[in-house]
Amino acid sequence: MSEEISNLVSQTKIEDNKENPEEFKDISHDNEVTEVESLCMHCEYEKGITRILLTKVPFFKEIMVFAFQCPECGFRNSEVRSGGSYELKGVRIELTVNNERDLNRQIVKMEKAIISIPSLDFEIPPSNNGTLNTIEGILKESINNITQAAEIHTENKEKLLEFVGKLTNLLLVNEPFKFIIDDPSGNSFIENPTAPKADPNLKTTHYTRTEEQNLELGLQANPEKKATIINVPSTDLEDREVFSLPNECSFCGKLGECKMVLTDIPYFKQVLLMAFTCDQCGYKTNEIKPAGSISEKGKTITLRVESIEDLSRDVLKSDTASAQLPELEIEVTHGSLGGKFTTIEGLLTIIKEELEKNPFFRGDSSDPESVKRYNEISTTMEEYIAGKKPFTIIIDDPVSNSYIQNLYAPDPDPQLTIVEYERSYDQNDELGLNEMNTENYLNEKKEGEEKKEGEEKKEEKEETK
Repeated sequence: MSEEISNLVSQTKIEDNKENPEEFKDISHDNEVTEVESLCMHCEYEKGITRILLTKVPFFKEIMVFAFQCPECGFRNSEVRSGGSYELKGVRIELTVNNERDLNRQIVKMEKAIISIPSLDFEIPPSNNGTLNTIEGILKESINNITQAAEIHTENKEKLLEFVGKLTNLLLVNEPFKFIIDDPSGNSFIENPTAPKADPNLKTTHYTRTEEQNLELGLQANPEKKATIINVPSTDLEDREVFSLPNECSFCGKLGECKMVLTDIPYFKQVLLMAFTCDQCGYKTNEIKPAGSISEKGKTITLRVESIEDLSRDVLKSDTASAQLPELEIEVTHGSLGGKFTTIEGLLTIIKEELEKNPFFRGDSSDPESVKRYNEISTTMEEYIAGKKPFTIIIDDPVSNSYIQNLYAPDPDPQLTIVEYERSYDQNDELGLNEMNTENYLNEKKEGEEKKEGEEKKEEKEETK
C-alpha cells in the first residue's frame, strides 16, 4: 500500500509551496544568516533570495539550513544539509508519539533518510533534499501531497482519500503510534524536548551500513590514499611513531592530514590520539579512541565530586559511553559528544556549551517550561564548575573504554566506584558483537559461499525450465 501511494505522489508535481512555514523563525537567534541572490527555478525569470544559516543542534551536530523565496511568483523552497561528514554508522531513531506535544518535536531528515509509520504501513522514501520540520508538519505535508495526487490519479482517488483519513487521524493522537527515521548517513535527528535528560519514548540505534548503502552514499575506499609514518623527536609522548593519513576535510572538502599516535594512560590502557588539520581552510579537530580489543564486560564508573581538586581529575569518555549527572537528571547519550579526553571540569563545560547552543530553547515557539528548566540547569552547572556545589557524575560504557582518574592509585579511591556488568543482547547487537565470530570463521565462510553458489545454480535451473 505504502509503495503504491509513494509512486503516485512522486508522479505529482507540486507547483505551489507558498504555505510552507518560515524556516528560520525558531532557530536564527544569535546566529548569522547569509543572504544570496538566486534565480527562481519555478518561474525561471525573477531572482529571489536564498538565506543560509549554519547552526548547531545540541548533542547532535552542525546543520546548514537553506530557505529561498521569489518576490515575483511567491515560490518558496527550503533544504537542510549536514554541516559535517557522514557518520561512521547509520542511525535508526524510533519515537513513540503519545500526545499532541510530541507532534511539535523538531525533525532533521537528511536526503538519504526514510521515514516510516509501521501502523499504517506508510513510508516516505529518500528525497533530493534534506528537510527541517516537525512531526505534525511532515504529516500535514504528506496529507497535502496525497490529496493532490488523488485529484490527478482519479482511478485511485477513493483509495488515496481513504489513506488521507488515516493520516489525519494520527494528528489527533487518539492512540500512540511509532514514528521512525532510518538514515544510513547517520545525520538525521529527532528532538528530545526533555534534553539533556534521556527520553524514554525515544530509541536510537546505530548500525553498520551495507555495501550497497556505502555505494549510494559515495563512500568508496581510495587506493591512492596511503598512510605514511613520520618519526618525531622526543616529546611528552616519548619516541612514539606518528601515523599520518590523508583525509578529506568535512568543511571545505579539500585534502587535509590526520595524524595519529598510540600512547598509554596510567592504570588504564592504550589510547589512540587523533588530530586533523586542513591546510586549505584551517579547520582543526581532535578525538581520542581507546585501543586494543573489546572488553568482555561493560563498566559503570561513579565519581562523587566534592572539591576543586576533583574537578581536575582526568576523564576519558569514549564514543560508546553515556555520561550522567543524576542530581540534574541529565544524560548525554553515547555518540553525542564523540570521544573526549579532558578533565571533569572540561567535560562539564562541554555539556554546558552544548546546552547553550540549543536553538529549541529560544524563539517564539519555545516551551516556557523547557526554558525555565534550562535556566535552572545552567545556573546549577555553573556552581558545579566553580566547585561551589558537590555532585555525582556517572559514566556508563558497555565496552569499558572509559576512565576517570584515581587520585589514590594504585590504592582504592573512596570517592570512585567502578562496577562491571554483563552486556545485554541489544547492546551487543548495536556494537555488532552478536554476528562477530572469531572461531572456525574460515570454514563457516567457505560453507556460506558454497551454499550461496548452490542456491544460484538452483535458481538458474528453475529459470531455464
